[in-house]
Amino acid sequence: MTSRARTVLFLAAVLVAAGSVVYLTNPAIIPGSTSDYDRTTLTIVDDETGDTLARVDARVADTHAKRYTGLSDTKSLEAGEGMWFVHDSSGTYAYVMRDMDFPLDILFVAENGTITTIHHAELDPEGTSESDLTRYRGTGTYVLEVPYGYTNETGIEEGDRVVLD
Repeated sequence: MTSRARTVLFLAAVLVAAGSVVYLTNPAIIPGSTSDYDRTTLTIVDDETGDTLARVDARVADTHAKRYTGLSDTKSLEAGEGMWFVHDSSGTYAYVMRDMDFPLDILFVAENGTITTIHHAELDPEGTSESDLTRYRGTGTYVLEVPYGYTNETGIEEGDRVVLD
C-alpha cells in the first residue's frame, strides 16, 4: 500500500470517528432522525377515586434521538398535549430544558403507570451552558411532559396513574 493510500485511509477513519462522536453526543443533528413521532392518548386517573383527571394526546419519544430532542423543536403545547418518553428500562433519569421555548410540567411514571415525581420546570436563563442546565430527576420507565401548570389545573398528583389507551 502506498503512503498516499495509507494517508487517505487514516483521514477517512478520523472523519468516521469524529462523526460518530458528534452523532452520539447530539443525535438530533441528523435530518429526519426525530421526525414522524407516533402519537398515543394517555388517560390520567385519580389513584383514590378512579376518576379521570385528564386525557393527553402525546407524541411518543421512544428512541435515543427522539428522547434527546424532546420538545425542543416545538414552539408551544396546548392544554391536553404532551410528549411521552419511553425508556428501555426503569431507572433514575434526569431531564433538562435544552433549547426550550416554554416551561413544562415533567412527570416521572413507573412501569405500572404510577406517577412517582412531578416537577414544574422553568426555563433556564438564556445562554446557560449544557453542563449548567437544571436537571429534573425522577425514577420510572416513562416521562410525560405537559404544559407548565397543567398538573395543578387538572389536580394531577404524585401517586395518580397514567393509563395508555
